[in-house]
Amino acid sequence: MRILNLDTNEKINQVTIYLTSSEAKELKDSLDNLLKNNSHHEHISDDSYQTEITVCIYEKDNIGEFDTRPKKLISDNE
Repeated sequence: MRILNLDTNEKINQVTIYLTSSEAKELKDSLDNLLKNNSHHEHISDDSYQTEITVCIYEKDNIGEFDTRPKKLISDNE
C-alpha cells in the first residue's frame, strides 16, 4: 500500500478517512469495479466534488502506466 499526499507530493504512512454511508458504498463499488474490470484507477468524490479519493491498483507489470512521482512511490516506497 502506498499513500501520496497530492498537496505536498510527499509519502504518508497513515490516513484516517471519514465517509458517509453513500460515500462508503461508492468506494466499495469503485473497488469492485477496479478488481472486476482491471481498471487503472477510480475517483470517489463527496457530493460537492470538493473532496476526492483516488484509488489505484498497481502490480509489477503496470507500474509503467503511472506518472513519475507515483512510479517512485510504488517502486521505492519513497
